[in-house]
Amino acid sequence: MKKSSLEQFYNGMSLTAYEYFGAHCIEKGGQKGVMFRTYAPHARDISVIGEFNEWQGTKMKRVDAKGVYEVFIPHAKRGQMYKLRVHQATGRIVDKADPYAFYSELRPNTASIIEEVHRNLFTDDEWMKNRTKNFDQPVSIYEVHIGSWKKPDEDNVWYTYDEIGDDLIKYAKKVGYTHLELMPLNEYPFDGSWGYQCSGYFSATSRYGTVEQLMRFINKCHRHNLGVIIDFVPVHFVKDDYTLGYFDGTPLYEYEKGEDANSQWGTSNFNLSREEVRSFLMSAANFWLEVYHVDGLRMDAISNIIYWHGNKDKGENKGALDFIKRLNYHLSEKHPTCMLIAEDSSDFPKVTKPTVDGGLGFDYKWDLGWMHDTLKYFELDPIYRQYHHNQMTFSMAYFYSEKFMMPFSHDEVVHGKHTIIDKIWGTYEQKFAQCRALYTYMFTHPGKKLNFMGNEIAQFREWDENRENDWFLLDYPIHDAFLKFFTDLHKLMRKYPAMYELDYQGEGFRWIDADNKSQNVFVYTRRNKNQKFLVVLNLSPNHYENFCIGLENKGSIKEILNSDQDIYGGSGIVNPKAIRTHNEPYNFLPYSVRIDLAPFAGAVFEIKESAVKTEKSKAAGTKAAK
Repeated sequence: MKKSSLEQFYNGMSLTAYEYFGAHCIEKGGQKGVMFRTYAPHARDISVIGEFNEWQGTKMKRVDAKGVYEVFIPHAKRGQMYKLRVHQATGRIVDKADPYAFYSELRPNTASIIEEVHRNLFTDDEWMKNRTKNFDQPVSIYEVHIGSWKKPDEDNVWYTYDEIGDDLIKYAKKVGYTHLELMPLNEYPFDGSWGYQCSGYFSATSRYGTVEQLMRFINKCHRHNLGVIIDFVPVHFVKDDYTLGYFDGTPLYEYEKGEDANSQWGTSNFNLSREEVRSFLMSAANFWLEVYHVDGLRMDAISNIIYWHGNKDKGENKGALDFIKRLNYHLSEKHPTCMLIAEDSSDFPKVTKPTVDGGLGFDYKWDLGWMHDTLKYFELDPIYRQYHHNQMTFSMAYFYSEKFMMPFSHDEVVHGKHTIIDKIWGTYEQKFAQCRALYTYMFTHPGKKLNFMGNEIAQFREWDENRENDWFLLDYPIHDAFLKFFTDLHKLMRKYPAMYELDYQGEGFRWIDADNKSQNVFVYTRRNKNQKFLVVLNLSPNHYENFCIGLENKGSIKEILNSDQDIYGGSGIVNPKAIRTHNEPYNFLPYSVRIDLAPFAGAVFEIKESAVKTEKSKAAGTKAAK
């Protein structure tokens, strides 16, 4: 690292600190070996211990006044284990994992492993060249925990990327997903944290295979036109003694002792006002985009960056806000087509606005309000839904304030919350019917989609990281039919640009009837310049024959998907023929159609309008839109 680059590290501006710090295989003075470097300004001294010196220690030399240590060890090589023995400012001697290690031992062991990550294993130039942020493209994300998507029968064993990769890619493509979102792949000690309590920010977890296997897997995803997003945790880190905590005997990565030092998860909060910590995390985020070619980062717990402890009453964390703006700005500059996604439960404004416009610089934000309101509505007995009608309509009142993504994530299927289908009111059969209607709503609502594994097969058991998905459910016709419906929803979304092209433009959506509380019915259109679709949701147990719907223009409608089709496990109440409009005004619109509307069902119709629009229809359409 040049002096200017090291200054960037100290100034909180480095994206490539991993190229300098850590363990790097080099040749020096004609001899092959490994250069070790670390940052520990308050350490009394540091030694490298490892297989190459029989764990006896080779002392590192302090090479600048600010706290960089280094040593070149001849004959050390890739694949050997090591640790940093830190004589801390307090006098305590602690063996630490390398904060910049590229690979690590499988837990419960904690040594770092010398690894090389800059070998070019990728053949995805075409994918990387054509990649976009997908604002006007179909996006359906499959959130996956690699260790439990499928699992060997043995305890404490997982499939490697090489073993599971082909099956996962083939399955995701068959269902119709556009991206995988992989729960954290960085190293972590506790399986039950699912990777969100990190110990190695540059170290791909050894649970699922080698560095090369992960690279091959991502490369193969790209070859099959499947994007890869990973979860990134910039808020907090695990407290285990061998990790970042009090690395040199002082709070180097964390806040000083006190309320701000500890997070609600029993971990330590990063001191995001410290410049060297900013460089560490910015480099870690860039590392996954640069070295592993991932297509996006879903950043965890952003409300805990915006506010102290995620609590608005405690005030904004100005240093952390400055950090996240800086991170997103520089990542977007360096990787202009990567997707930066915020998991943020706050109502803080401009999360997805560019930093130059005063925003946080994310591309997307999870719409947790939509998720919460929608699921609460479906939990209700239909008798009471009329009193909570706005829970289904409120999302469109604020939708265009951000670029929202619609998530049914892992957080909604654990800790006694029940799975998506099991939350829904009703009998076994009614749950399936309503779940199909729910997903009709999700896939026709503006915004990109995300679903956790198991949602697509209507799994009733909550997710457990120690058990694989309940794939045996597909032996039951009703679950197999549900997966077919889920797959056909993807086909619908991907086939018709009106379902995604104008997700973030107001002209892409229009309510036709948002106020039918008494019948629990919702009607709206999705559209672009060339296409228009009518969506009708009946979330009551009543069958409405000759159900009347107002339309803006003369023409006809043709049903292209109905969640009550018998092939999906429904009762078969559908509209098989095209239906022409009548010159009968309805609901302030000049034309109308009548359809057969099944109970607990969603139907999608393609609208074919007559070429000439009358002034009357234009005026009525404007009135309805208001």
